[in-house]
Amino acid sequence: MPRVFITGLGFITSIGNDAAGVLRSLRELRHGFELYPPFQKPDIPCKVVGTIKEFTTDSTDPEDWTFPSRYRIKREMLRSMAPNGLFAHCALLQAIEDARLTEADISNRATGLYAASGGSPFLTHYHHERLLKYGVMRCSPMGIVASIVGTLNFNLVAAFKILGASCGFSSACASSAHALGYAFDDLSLGRQQRMFVIGAEDGNSDAILPFAGMRTLSLQGDPSLASRPFDAGRDGFVGTGGATVMVLETEAEVARRGVTPYAEVLGWGQASDGYNVAISHPEGHGSATAMANALRAAGIAPGDVDYVNAHATSTLIGDVSEARALRSVFGEALSRVAVSSTKALTGHGLSLAGVMESAFCALALREGFVPGCAHLSRVDPECSSLLLPRTTENRPIRVVVKNSSGFGGANVAVVFKRAA
Repeated sequence: MPRVFITGLGFITSIGNDAAGVLRSLRELRHGFELYPPFQKPDIPCKVVGTIKEFTTDSTDPEDWTFPSRYRIKREMLRSMAPNGLFAHCALLQAIEDARLTEADISNRATGLYAASGGSPFLTHYHHERLLKYGVMRCSPMGIVASIVGTLNFNLVAAFKILGASCGFSSACASSAHALGYAFDDLSLGRQQRMFVIGAEDGNSDAILPFAGMRTLSLQGDPSLASRPFDAGRDGFVGTGGATVMVLETEAEVARRGVTPYAEVLGWGQASDGYNVAISHPEGHGSATAMANALRAAGIAPGDVDYVNAHATSTLIGDVSEARALRSVFGEALSRVAVSSTKALTGHGLSLAGVMESAFCALALREGFVPGCAHLSRVDPECSSLLLPRTTENRPIRVVVKNSSGFGGANVAVVFKRAA
């Protein structure tokens, strides 16, 4: 079966809008949180968001949006986009440049695209209200494709003339990890030679605030205390948006084009909790099975893993569930496996999280470091068996596991290896 490599990355995130900026933030544990102006009201209990800098997308008219001048996007393309589509378009341009892809590499039957987002609640609400107020014939003809789940793949496949496989994934916070796993399958089974994997979210009030009703958002007003995975004082997650794009290619394509990959994707696994619509199984059974499946598929023993980039969102139940899953899978080897959650820096990207954090793993493997556990001051006793580095460790690492989980107990684990 063909080996699969990561050859390009693109980022629009709360901690940087390119690979260099993201790398600095990860190394220096520099977070991207700010007091979010729309949340500074007495009736809104949460205050902090992982904000996207250099982009203004709060208007329902895309012609009012502002973004860095390096990106050239035609007006007719913007009309069918949500904010997450703009972020993804810019990140995809970065990834194409990073991977040194030509137009012929991008638009052919062997190149596909898998994407994940929750759609745009912001634009769904706007277009529905307009329909009710003014009537159906006053609605924008682009309203549907700009707002519903799938808007990312609709827009990107058309804009970049993708001719291979394309699909949108919707498994909540495991969505882009599922997209990555199935893209790996298409490449390793010989169906495609190159895949773009994309996750993106609006990251605005409409996308984040509903989680306050679930009592899952942090109520901290201090940006440095709001996201604290594995900390005894954590009280919920911080929302964020943006986009990340990963380019996956077969070994043959890497050799043909003469590019140096970030890392190799060795395999992946998935499993379900079968427990609750909204919260993880208390013992982490589904997450443990997903990790075990991924390690088996990759041919990796638990003791060979150097680092786990945890899903840990900074919620009371979720972090403990994952810690128990890690103990179940790694056993005695757990004392030698570094664990951290980069959501302490970025916030929780929802459907974006899986591919964003996988891209962080790719950077860590190539550059030789383990991101530390930012904002961790007092470890939850339930998580005390984990090796949780407080600062970034600059050392070569060879094998990394990335965990993701979503509503309904959807769990995904992906195994990466440093490119030889």
